[in-house]
Amino acid sequence: MDTTFNTLKLIHLGIDAQREHVVFMRKDCHICKSEGFEALNRVLVTVNGNSKIATLYIITDGILQAGEAGLSESAWKDLNAKKGDEISFSHVQPVTSMSSIRAKMYGKQLNNENLQNIINDIVKGEYSNIEIAAFITACAGDNLNIEEIIGLTKAMVVSGQRLSWNKKIVVDKHCVGGLPGNRTTPIVVAIVAAYGLTIPKTSSRAITSPAGTADSLETMTTIDLSIKQIQKVVEQENGCFVWGGSIKLSPADDILIRVERALDVDGEGQMIASVLSKKIAAGSTHVVIDIPIGKTAKVRTEEDAEKLKYYFNVVGKAMGIKVNVLFTDGSQPIGRGIGPTLEAMDVLSVLRNEENAPQDLKNKSLLIAASIIDLVDDKNGLQNAQEILSSGKAYEKFLSICKAQGGFREPEFAVFKEDVTADKSGVVIEIDNRKLAKIAKLAGAPHDSKAGLLLKTPLNTKVEKGDILYTIYSETNGELKYSVDYMKSEKDIILIQ
Repeated sequence: MDTTFNTLKLIHLGIDAQREHVVFMRKDCHICKSEGFEALNRVLVTVNGNSKIATLYIITDGILQAGEAGLSESAWKDLNAKKGDEISFSHVQPVTSMSSIRAKMYGKQLNNENLQNIINDIVKGEYSNIEIAAFITACAGDNLNIEEIIGLTKAMVVSGQRLSWNKKIVVDKHCVGGLPGNRTTPIVVAIVAAYGLTIPKTSSRAITSPAGTADSLETMTTIDLSIKQIQKVVEQENGCFVWGGSIKLSPADDILIRVERALDVDGEGQMIASVLSKKIAAGSTHVVIDIPIGKTAKVRTEEDAEKLKYYFNVVGKAMGIKVNVLFTDGSQPIGRGIGPTLEAMDVLSVLRNEENAPQDLKNKSLLIAASIIDLVDDKNGLQNAQEILSSGKAYEKFLSICKAQGGFREPEFAVFKEDVTADKSGVVIEIDNRKLAKIAKLAGAPHDSKAGLLLKTPLNTKVEKGDILYTIYSETNGELKYSVDYMKSEKDIILIQ
């Protein structure tokens, strides 16, 4: 039997489709005709004995010659492909767990088995981005009940690796997000690790914000560590700063986050499962959750915050961890920087006890660090946290952790910038967090680490006409123009009366 009829030769196209596995074939390809393949079909592709499911894109111009096929960069890497390799194709069996997602769309409750099958198939790469988006959408808003959130959390923990420590107590913290700046994690980890508690901090990249903790920390140190490296750093320093995606703790979470980012969606139930699955997979026993509440924050009312608090506590108890939820001020950005590098600068300013360090970031970091200490020891947490920070021990610990992870880098400003000034005199009475975040994202954050904005006028600041309200930073003139044009088209980003 001639098997060459079902094979093509690979060429390297250099097309980045993020983590989506894509295969490119000509419209007139004999395999498309014989197998009945159409655009966006899911097909099983095999290169040198390695197989992956990929989404088919049809090429109609001359980018591919007869007998050739291409792959997206992620598929090329995962299949260990080389130019000239033969690639073969076959049909994919329907993903049976999709039936559960379709049932969820019509109001059916998902049981633990349904959720485990869905998460397993997502991790195995059997879902396309469209199918993952369908799952996220079906579960968005208030569409997961408490039993489903617990089941999803369990499924996400089981789907990946878990860290274990020879410690009875392992602490952690997390902010639900939605507030620009708010880069408390590096400061809290430094204080808590210097206090002597074990805090192996894994963090996510941005979902819908201009910077995630991992994005900001990456401007100062190496965050892609192996499990063995993490264990070594934590054994030596009590803490670490790691991107969770690098070690496949709750790997389904990183896949879901990637699609959530594209949808600009961060549903309640999935957010709780995401947060707690990562904490449990990291070996945490005690976790402090920060929920900022504000008119333009992710959580807008105390009623919504109480609901989240209930979910966190119930799911945490079901999963065997102790959770303490804090409600904090979400009326304005925390710190001055919005964007990876600018937020890193705020962190360093606080750790270095600089005179002009943002006091809101300092005070909030102290509050969270104190809450962690009190959750475990109930021994004057705030007093201990303040002493560790003011004495310089926290900064020393931060640098030690960075050094153990590969070294410390001083963040720098972007080349292009534009000042935004007040068009009248008065007092700042309101700040739109969402619009400021959008300006920072249009300027290039978080994919351009130096992009973002620096806020000069927090709430209650008295300003004169012509004073600088904030400065937009970008790594390209084009993106700077996009962000400035958007800023000019919006009203009341910073309201002055």
